[in-house]
Amino acid sequence: MPVNPIPEAYRTATPYLIANGASRAIDFYKAAFGATEMVRLADSGGKVMHAEIRIGDTTLMLADEFPEMGYRSPISLGGSPVSLLLYVEDVDAVFAKAIAGGATETMAVADQFDGDRRGTLTDPFGHVWLLASKREEVSFEEMRRRFAELMGQGEG
Repeated sequence: MPVNPIPEAYRTATPYLIANGASRAIDFYKAAFGATEMVRLADSGGKVMHAEIRIGDTTLMLADEFPEMGYRSPISLGGSPVSLLLYVEDVDAVFAKAIAGGATETMAVADQFDGDRRGTLTDPFGHVWLLASKREEVSFEEMRRRFAELMGQGEG
């Protein structure tokens, strides 16, 4: 039987997060975002070599830092240039749970011009998350108008 070169569960880009303390990161994602642990491969000392979790329909892979191989966490690098957007049923509740679990608020949850209610936080491992709930369907034209107004450009 032929093997599918693209496994069904990986038909989209899959984020691979590096954390200083991947086991703790997995526990945080379970508690804060309802993640389900799918795979965890650790060495005899407990260092996570590879793990997979699911949040909603998305698989995320993660591992501990391996600086000798170029795998460093955002904390080791002094921040992350990448952020992850996660839509949830109740953004206020999930955001509060993440903050209570050790995340740091970057932008408070608020209604946005694009119809989302959204906030931004940094998890205890340095990864940046935009948490959102869709509150209103907004056409592209209306979004453009609202954006121009927000930017002080009047009708755009």
